[in-house]
Amino acid sequence: MATRVGGCLCGAARYAVDEPLSPIQLCHCRQCRKAQGSAFGANIPVSADAFRMTQGHDALREYRASPGKRRVFCGDCGSPIFSQRDEAPDVLRLRVGSLDDDSGLEVGFHIQAASQASWCPIDDDRPAYPGVGPA
Repeated sequence: MATRVGGCLCGAARYAVDEPLSPIQLCHCRQCRKAQGSAFGANIPVSADAFRMTQGHDALREYRASPGKRRVFCGDCGSPIFSQRDEAPDVLRLRVGSLDDDSGLEVGFHIQAASQASWCPIDDDRPAYPGVGPA
């Protein structure tokens, strides 16, 4: 198993993930679109035990746009790193764009497709769930 590494835009926060990564989940909900400044959030669930900060833990900040969910980002450059739900502390939703190397990864499915941006239609052959999608 290869360790994947990543971090924020300015380099203050760095991390490693010590487990194979599952397919990317594209979330089209309004909060993900706002938080990413894009048509969707690109996320991969990872085990909290497999995720470790290697540098800059003190640079991390969090924001709670909704009860029970924290969005963690670099306080220096604003790069999103992961989110985590209070009811599922063992899982982080890693922001794929923060990886240094995303080779070999591919999109698995779309969630919250009913909220998609009108200017970016879902036009691939991946499953698109109107709500939260599969467990």
